[in-house]
Amino acid sequence: MKLFHTVLTTVCLASAISLYNVPVGAQPTIPYTEPWRPQFHFTPERNWMNDPNGMVFYEGEYHLFYQYNPFGDKWGHMSWGHAVSPDLVHWKHLPLALAEENGVMIFSGSAVVDWNNTSGFGRDGKPPMIAIYTGHYTGKPLQNQQIAYSNDRGRTWTKFAGNPVLDIGEKDFRDPKVFWREPTKRWVMVVSWPVHRKVRFYSSPNLKNWTHLSDFGPGGSTSGIWECPDLFPVKIEGRRNAEKWALIVNVGSGAPAGGSGCQYFLGDFDGKQFTPVKSSKSPTGETLWADWGRDFYAAVSWSDIPKQDGRRLWLGWMSNWEYAQDVPTSPWRSAMTVARELTLRQTPGGLRLVQQPVKELRSLRGPVTRSSFKSLTQGASETVSASGDLLDINADIKASRDAVFTLKLRSGATESNDLRFDIQSRQMRLDRKNSGKVDFHPKFPGSYSAPVRLVDGRLKLRILADNSSLEIFANDGEAALTSLFIPNSASRLIELHVERGSIARADFEMWPLKSIWKQ
Repeated sequence: MKLFHTVLTTVCLASAISLYNVPVGAQPTIPYTEPWRPQFHFTPERNWMNDPNGMVFYEGEYHLFYQYNPFGDKWGHMSWGHAVSPDLVHWKHLPLALAEENGVMIFSGSAVVDWNNTSGFGRDGKPPMIAIYTGHYTGKPLQNQQIAYSNDRGRTWTKFAGNPVLDIGEKDFRDPKVFWREPTKRWVMVVSWPVHRKVRFYSSPNLKNWTHLSDFGPGGSTSGIWECPDLFPVKIEGRRNAEKWALIVNVGSGAPAGGSGCQYFLGDFDGKQFTPVKSSKSPTGETLWADWGRDFYAAVSWSDIPKQDGRRLWLGWMSNWEYAQDVPTSPWRSAMTVARELTLRQTPGGLRLVQQPVKELRSLRGPVTRSSFKSLTQGASETVSASGDLLDINADIKASRDAVFTLKLRSGATESNDLRFDIQSRQMRLDRKNSGKVDFHPKFPGSYSAPVRLVDGRLKLRILADNSSLEIFANDGEAALTSLFIPNSASRLIELHVERGSIARADFEMWPLKSIWKQ
């Protein structure tokens, strides 16, 4: 019976890959106009997608690999799907990169350009691309780290005959993120030890032989398992050449909005050990959150961004493990967030990670529409003139310190996403209980909050609204909140309501956005 299952799986997988292998550079073969299909966020043509993987820049292309099921629209048969972009906005689907085979699924990981050919896999004087991923064994409780290489810009991959390259004999040991550390001339791997609530650090001269350096954790949020780590330096705004290291640790449950989420620690990395910034609350650092919404997980950053660019860029999976497999979309399930640029900012509460949509997204903007309102007091309501499904919104609101007001987004006769601000409590709260279709899972409806503050008496907002998602950035990215919703197509209005206090002035700029899938 086991042999039959293995043969059947191999045959089915080959069929699935054959169906998926659209020509290199081809546009989607399905219309991409299905209900709730995102139009400026990446989605697979069909079937299930979760964590972003192997994000690397090489020869003018941003690579996005991702956890993918070639067989259906729920989790299973994990393999690496693949897409590339010249600008972080427009994506082209490529053939399946790394397939489940021989009883080993391809779990999450990273990719690098081996510029010095330390691995020996390079050819014709060109550096190879190396994928570092977790092998998940379907026939026994084991996960270990493996590698594959490509000599044709990531179009085809060869799994290393000497796999695994790192095996500690455990059931849960996964999601390697690898980078080159120039001072020590070594590769560094940060990898999650999930049930121990730890991340482990290793080094290697060649991506094949790894030496244990140190461990970090438990710390911060530990109610959920630790997954999808990342480690990188981040520039501090307004301070020349100043930076801190950010250790990213995604958690499977226990996030502020419920379910899965993305926490981070700030500190220093000396090539061997991560030392968090001291906190009176915890010796391992404060519990900080990259995004306060329900739908931001497994965020990891791009490798090999050119020095002349200098940005730290990342994106996350736009869903939540509590209900991800039940979101009622077809023939695909799940999307990625837009790519975001990361910096650090000194705030009254300390250094905080700041996220803003990449500047390239502005290329999708159509003609701007502007609306301004003055002297709004308790009970006042205004409808913002521009409306639609795909919007990029800037809002600049000068409010009293006791003000409470609500922005109703994608509002209709019976539904809306209510974004409520309580200035005195320094809180914004998004309520999606009446946002549209919410009955597909009991944990989907709800409301959740993020910290906000007035800066010089003003609140600045950037809101990206797609067919089924909102990405909200307050005060130039100081707080981010990402949320899915499943709306009625007629719900398109944007309304401003003042509950308490006053708004001296509210200015809105709104741009319709073009679909990335339509030429």
